[in-house]
Amino acid sequence: MGELLVKALTINGKTNPLGTDGAAPRFGWKLESERRGTMQTAYRIQVAGADGDFGKPVWDSGRVESDRSIEAAYRGPKPASRTRYHCRVKVWDNFGRESDWSETAWWETALLSADEWKAKWITPDPAGIDPLAEPAFLLRKSFELRGKVRSARIYATGLGVYDLYVNGDKVGDDLLAPGWTSYRKRLQFQTYDVTGKLRSGPNGIGIMLANGWYKGELTWLNKKELYGNRRAALVQLHVSYSDGTEEVVATDPTWTATTGPILYSEIYHGETYDARLELPGWSKGNYDASDWKPVVPVDLPLSVLVPQENWPTRVTETIRPAAFIRTPSGDAVLDMGQNMVGRIRLTVEAPAGTRIRLQHAEVLDKDGHFYTGNLRSAKQTVEYIAKGEGTESYAPYFTFQGFRYVKVEGYPGDGAELPLDRFVGEVIHSDMPRTGEFECSHELVNRLQRNIVWGQRGNFLDVPTDCPQRDERLGWTGDAQVFVWTAAFNYNVGPFFRKWLRDLAADQKPDGGVPFVIPDVLDGDHSSAAWGDAAVIVPWAMYRIYGDKELLAEQFDSMKAWIDYIRAQGENEFLWNTGFHFGDWLGLDAKENSYVGATPRDLIATAFFAYSARLVRDAAVELGRAEDVRTYGELHQRVVAAFRDEFVTPSGRLAAPTQTAHVLALMFDLVEGKVRERVARDLNRLIADNDYHLTTGFVGTPYLCHVLSDNGYHDTALKLLLQESYPSWLYSVLQGATTIWEHWDGIKPDGSFWSDDMNSFNHYAYGAIGDWLYRVVAGLDSDPREPAYKRSRIRPRFGGERLTSARARFDSPYGRIEASWRAEGGARVVEAVVPPNTTAEVLLRDATLDKLRESGRAAADADGVLTAADTAEGALLTVGSGSYRFEYPLA
Repeated sequence: MGELLVKALTINGKTNPLGTDGAAPRFGWKLESERRGTMQTAYRIQVAGADGDFGKPVWDSGRVESDRSIEAAYRGPKPASRTRYHCRVKVWDNFGRESDWSETAWWETALLSADEWKAKWITPDPAGIDPLAEPAFLLRKSFELRGKVRSARIYATGLGVYDLYVNGDKVGDDLLAPGWTSYRKRLQFQTYDVTGKLRSGPNGIGIMLANGWYKGELTWLNKKELYGNRRAALVQLHVSYSDGTEEVVATDPTWTATTGPILYSEIYHGETYDARLELPGWSKGNYDASDWKPVVPVDLPLSVLVPQENWPTRVTETIRPAAFIRTPSGDAVLDMGQNMVGRIRLTVEAPAGTRIRLQHAEVLDKDGHFYTGNLRSAKQTVEYIAKGEGTESYAPYFTFQGFRYVKVEGYPGDGAELPLDRFVGEVIHSDMPRTGEFECSHELVNRLQRNIVWGQRGNFLDVPTDCPQRDERLGWTGDAQVFVWTAAFNYNVGPFFRKWLRDLAADQKPDGGVPFVIPDVLDGDHSSAAWGDAAVIVPWAMYRIYGDKELLAEQFDSMKAWIDYIRAQGENEFLWNTGFHFGDWLGLDAKENSYVGATPRDLIATAFFAYSARLVRDAAVELGRAEDVRTYGELHQRVVAAFRDEFVTPSGRLAAPTQTAHVLALMFDLVEGKVRERVARDLNRLIADNDYHLTTGFVGTPYLCHVLSDNGYHDTALKLLLQESYPSWLYSVLQGATTIWEHWDGIKPDGSFWSDDMNSFNHYAYGAIGDWLYRVVAGLDSDPREPAYKRSRIRPRFGGERLTSARARFDSPYGRIEASWRAEGGARVVEAVVPPNTTAEVLLRDATLDKLRESGRAAADADGVLTAADTAEGALLTVGSGSYRFEYPLA
């Protein structure tokens, strides 16, 4: 019968997480089985304590009759603080098989309450170091350990961004910790295992602290110190000795402080590092810190502290420069070959005092000059001053840049070509596991997909930013909600958005309004339609994609508050026709010198009102909240009726003759029957009359191809995808883009630029087309009746002569799903992989069961095929887990 295996055991969506909160963990696992149609029928979870002894478990679920293998709740005693727990799972299946126990996994809790913090917030004494000084602070302490160390953990955070050191070594590979949250209400702290870094006798601990998002410059308004004017550190080391005793070393007034080689560090502007000011061994136990300055405690709350939620920010890839360029004006420039986000690590031998300057930019102008106009006030400049002691290596500590090109000044040998092997690009973003891939027969579309992925990497740096290069880099809500489905195909963004949504709820206004950006740094600007709707759309997406009902319940009050805010606006509670709205941002049908497309803003606002009300109703259904189901179900019906009264003529024509208006009416099911048919027909005509070019902006573009494919105009959707002239997705690809542009014509056909005011070349919103590539072109989708791909849909849409194959794979919470199609020898071949403990609905368009074969057999009789029927669209099958190869003659 083959083996039944339990693999990839996770706790709260992560593998062996260190430093969790005290909530009851949720377990997930994946099954492996070569037998088709494998379904779990029962599971058993055991949890052991720190000793890992399952003979004396902390909790044993016993055999639980369930096909659930995600989000399985722990129901044992409440987890204790600073404790490691071990867990394992076994399952039974529908073939009567019992698996062995899985490999043991673990999770370890952090400090779970404010009163467990013995550490004090500290900052340099202003009498010794100016708290407003630009240089990064160094804070340290020496301490003695009296015996053999069994285990050691550090719990640390900072107001600012920090690096932690023990005995001369950096702790962990995280960057820009503790990340960016709504600091006054939520501040992450990190947990580090430092057991191997400590020894009996003298030891040292140190923390390097810079401005970061907390105190540094943010927004194009040149705001500083938005959260506070003093950097501060909080560090607590727990040492457990082999004899069972424990010792705590924590930040307090006995620590000392100084400044060091980082003279200046800002997120937007870069970093200045003087290697001559380095203090070798400053975090070691025997370091002489007699000339360091005192620190003082700072009265800051501990109640806002939360254990790390997001994926940590790390270097995830290194890139070598692709070329050296000497520009027409004589600048020495490195071409990285890829618009990336991160930093350059340089290596040099140079005399002491040599100043090397790196300036970063995304593009060259049409004449080949180094171009920084679109950065606005962001300097994106790094300076390194050599100490003159052999080979030196440096990369910035507390900043990041968005760039493809690097202008280098002052490197020894200036005048000749730069030695490319002395420069390395280090790609930095939240270290999310990759979960999806898409490719097809059209190489330009494959490049588009790569650009989408690189755009996500560059902008998913602790928060979902709009752009990573200019003086902005903010968590725009509209950008996040339009891209969330695409984002979740490419990477596991569950923890990423869980953290961000908690900040959204924290920063939500008392009346339910939602700020334009999260964390909120724009002084009260809030509540545009399609932007504030992130409060509803994103948690619903997290539930649909990952089955995260706990997050849905946690965010439900925030979701309702947003809908109730909308309902309270204006005179008609079912129309949203008041207030400020971004409208169809950057729509190409905008008036001259306007960023806002031609679609009426009240139409957009009311359409999203209806959509979000429906999602809140659906969330209430999933959460079993009957009263809310009734309230928001009725509200949805009333808003839809008001939309039709206001924006649809008696003959069924939309009042606004724009592509986006038609897209929203179709996508949000605001029209039906003959009216829907007319709206879809009119949308197709609007596109055809524009020579198969789009005019949509941020609001309409994400849904455009979806509604065309869903309403009988898939050929038109393909024409839009494959359109190569401006405006189109492939136009930027043909212009050499390696990420997604903010503007369809960021670089115009004549080589000139869109206005410097707002022209990012790494802006992921239009990359939302990726969702359609996965779900429609490749046909890998989820069934709306089951969250987390428990039941998937394989429904490829074929591409005619210009698109002859497509393939997608996605690592769902239940396991890897694959869908592919191609023409082969006069036949159409569709292949699918369905993971164990799931089923899939497979629709093979234009196929009939009498001619359909699966691995050479009649498909209806194939092993694993549960149901089969001919429909008007084609052969429709339900299949269990396994790998399938369907083949049928081309029509």
